[in-house]
Amino acid sequence: MIEVRKVPTKHTEVHVLQGGKGPDLVFLHTAGGVKPDDPFLLRLAERYRVHAPLLPGYGDSPECGEIRDMLDVTLLTFDVLAALGLSKPLLVGHSLGGMIAAEMAAVCPNEVDRLCLIAPAGLWLDAYPAPDIFAMLPKDFPPTLFHDAEFGASLITSNVDIKDPKFLIPFLVTNARQLGMAGKLLFPIPERGLKDRIHRVKARTVLVWGDSDRVFPAPYAQAWKAAIRGAELVSVPDAGHMSTLEQPDAVLAAIARL
Repeated sequence: MIEVRKVPTKHTEVHVLQGGKGPDLVFLHTAGGVKPDDPFLLRLAERYRVHAPLLPGYGDSPECGEIRDMLDVTLLTFDVLAALGLSKPLLVGHSLGGMIAAEMAAVCPNEVDRLCLIAPAGLWLDAYPAPDIFAMLPKDFPPTLFHDAEFGASLITSNVDIKDPKFLIPFLVTNARQLGMAGKLLFPIPERGLKDRIHRVKARTVLVWGDSDRVFPAPYAQAWKAAIRGAELVSVPDAGHMSTLEQPDAVLAAIARL
């Protein structure tokens, strides 16, 4: 069972999803956020004591004007870990969350010793521009994020017609609120100078990449592997950017390498 814990920090209250038993694992979510009933979060909680902080503007975490850029988010996340009494937990980040996790490992290399990055944002290849998630309509997300677009659509909509106002209106409202925060880190492109800091990462690192990732295709996986000394790359067949939902067993096995 995943519960919500409210964690006060200097600038804002952060809501943290927590559950499970075992070694501590911090999970940093994508630009799409994460909910207590997220299937992958529940699977993680079968093996680990999971802590998943929600960025300002996500879930019930209040929006916060003082959190303006990547450094603010990086330090906020460290403040949350300190408030939870966590020291060097296994750090897992997916997409936007992977970008934050990599920044944490670069800014404070002695505070992160095990790092799993699942198709992270943060590096940019001009020859392979990532799609603009800020310009997408709901119908665009499944074929972009998933290997199996039909499966992705069923997850995103809970099998409700994607044009049904009962789905569409709350989706658009939530998406606008979340992307307001994500835009500080990802717009106009998901690059905030990490390439100049990534050499500082000391953590043992596993990279996880869906073979059909259309957001950050295979050249990004190779760029990340080259950038982090000793990083191990695990390719996941029949999975797109949301490999955590399409092939959770493979992603869990990759995390277990740490």
